[in-house]
Amino acid sequence: MAVELIVKAATGAPDVPGDCPFCQRVLLTLEEKKIPYKVRLVNLSDKPQWFLELNPEGKVPVIKFEDKWIPDSDVIVGIIEEKYPDPSLTPAPEAASVASKIFPAFIKFLKSKDPSDGTEQALLDELKALDEHLKEHGPYINGENVCAVDLSLAPKLYHLEVTLDHFKSWKIPESFIHVNNYIKLLFSRESFKKTVAAKEYVIAGWEPKVNA
Repeated sequence: MAVELIVKAATGAPDVPGDCPFCQRVLLTLEEKKIPYKVRLVNLSDKPQWFLELNPEGKVPVIKFEDKWIPDSDVIVGIIEEKYPDPSLTPAPEAASVASKIFPAFIKFLKSKDPSDGTEQALLDELKALDEHLKEHGPYINGENVCAVDLSLAPKLYHLEVTLDHFKSWKIPESFIHVNNYIKLLFSRESFKKTVAAKEYVIAGWEPKVNA
């Protein structure tokens, strides 16, 4: 039976999945484990009553397991791993927190209006650390096989690439060879191509936050 999942609808396009990296992370996990699923889309700027009734916090993604709706991508991915252990996506303990600071560093830099506030350097430092990790342990975070950390990072790196290019004409330096190869590897996976939001929806989703 297909698993039911509620994800964000695209900004300005209610019929297609939107630009939520946490929703895509869950979709990637379901795809990689070949679990059949059914998606319901919700407009987050005008949340329908039925959605708030089953999930009062109003956040996505939400998944249904045994007649219970469960929010939070961390929790959801953990439950999927437990229920469907094959193929395993569990990373080695030492790989579990790799690159966990990239997304917050990226958001600070994206929203920054002051070029000398150190946010760009902070992001470069995080990307450099990831590059060094991949150089030693790659091609994926956990070695040869994709794991949960990669599936969490892939959508975030996509948002980073699309929005920094659009809003700041900024690209990940070519000198980070391993990070750039890693991104190509992730984005070329079938699961990623199938679940990725179009660039214009990512830009539309971030626009109000960047121009706030």
